[in-house]
Amino acid sequence: MSKLNSETHSKLKIIPLGGLEQIGMNITAFEYADSIIVVDCGIAFPEDDMLGIDLCIPDVSYLVEHIDKVKGFFITHGHEDHIGALPYVLKDVNVPVYATKLTVGLIERKLQEHNLLTTTKRNVVKHGQTVSLGDFRVEFIQTNHSITDASALAIYCPAGVVVHTGDFKVDYTPIFGDPIDLQRIGEIGKKGVLALMCDSTNAEREGFTKSERTIGVVFDTLFAEHTSNRLVVATFASNVDRVQQIINSAYKYGRKVVLEGRSMTNVIEIAQELGYIQIPENTLIDVDELRNYPDEKTVIITTGSQGESMAALSRMATSVHKKIAIKPNDTIILSASPIPGNEKAVSKIINELEAKGAEVILDVHVSGHACSEEIKLIYSLVRPKYAIPVHGEFRHRHAQEKIARALGYDSKHILMIRSGDILELDEKGAAVTGRAHVGSVFVDGLGVGDVGNVVIRDRQHLAEDGIVIIVLVLEKGTGQLLAGPDIVSRGFVYVREADALLEDSTDILQESLDSLADAGITDWGKIKNTLRDNLSSYLWKETRRRPMIIPIIMEV
Repeated sequence: MSKLNSETHSKLKIIPLGGLEQIGMNITAFEYADSIIVVDCGIAFPEDDMLGIDLCIPDVSYLVEHIDKVKGFFITHGHEDHIGALPYVLKDVNVPVYATKLTVGLIERKLQEHNLLTTTKRNVVKHGQTVSLGDFRVEFIQTNHSITDASALAIYCPAGVVVHTGDFKVDYTPIFGDPIDLQRIGEIGKKGVLALMCDSTNAEREGFTKSERTIGVVFDTLFAEHTSNRLVVATFASNVDRVQQIINSAYKYGRKVVLEGRSMTNVIEIAQELGYIQIPENTLIDVDELRNYPDEKTVIITTGSQGESMAALSRMATSVHKKIAIKPNDTIILSASPIPGNEKAVSKIINELEAKGAEVILDVHVSGHACSEEIKLIYSLVRPKYAIPVHGEFRHRHAQEKIARALGYDSKHILMIRSGDILELDEKGAAVTGRAHVGSVFVDGLGVGDVGNVVIRDRQHLAEDGIVIIVLVLEKGTGQLLAGPDIVSRGFVYVREADALLEDSTDILQESLDSLADAGITDWGKIKNTLRDNLSSYLWKETRRRPMIIPIIMEV
């Protein structure tokens, strides 16, 4: 009886650990009594000012602090912003992972690269199945997205039911698998849903998102119109259905297909092994075999649709690709729209491709995210007590807030929470009751978390104004100046053309050292600070720049 009472009085805690202020790094903890489950575990790509950073992963210190409660990860689909951080996070939070077949296949490839395959428990779940862990029961529901095997989750606990859509769209004619299971979503809605956490990425767009199948017709037309050109199609590696349609058109028009880019070959290899893509025999060829076929009989499917500098398309555009060079007779099809923030990089690639004489065709794409009318459909089926817009920047979530208001929800029942908020809710009410520590952990090469904001700030400083190093040699014991001061600079001024500036700088330093010697100051810290301050003031006055100044004192 006491257990029942304690359960009756417990509230569900929803704690987004990332993903609510940006596109990417999606991860949310659900906590009830002594159980925590985690939905998704994604990365975000670095901003332009995060110099040298490869990717950002969520700070999961909340999960580490409550590790005894954490039961498992539930993954909605196989995109990087939902699975990319798993290999890093599982090192500290080693609990089982639950996902559909293709998603598990993609996760396993990542775990293999990080030598975590043997230590991580993976569980393949089919749509319609439920998994019970601690106080939670989680049901996987079929949805559609720009990657196959995407799922929505119905999360059951004693406080109520939460429906988490994952990334989704409503596609009645998907290329592979079944349409979204609206019937099951409606059945759950009829029984009563406490909260709906719905994808906001396309909430600003009116109407419905087109079916992925419509792109097949566009590719057929493009192949028919460009029979004398070599075709290069850039798309997301994970969009297996898109790759399937390009291969279908290539086969129909008698073209051989080359897959280019590491992530493209990886994903398609896994999809082929698991039966998610059908490639006709003798259609795929290796990049080295391109020379054996005329250009008009080949198509290259490549990564790099977002202008990523290291992706295959970028390397082709800048003539640094080892095996493929862009030719004036090439037609480049960008089968993806730029993710917010990538527009500049994509524009640069287009200019470089067109400068080589290639024709560039844009916007051969349909989104994998629901537009406003599909979001309304989900709301009308789920009929949640509370609306919690997720996935996207604030403007995307704000657009979903407007949709919810149009459907009759008021500000008490639309919960616009931030990453780190601890939202407690049950049938009686909902409120943010605290904050969890959240943030980005930077991955730079093999280092995870060893580059923090201070290092980034130093990198920005170095990038903007360069560095000046002061070198001097003092005699041990007496503190007498034996050599120097010498000045070495990088990224500040071109030394050969700045002789006068550097000579005057040396004079300033010599004067500073003389006055320090006259005052009897031998403390290295004081000497370094004085040299740094005096030189900094002089350089600012002469150049209006503030380089990083590092004094180095050697003693002999």
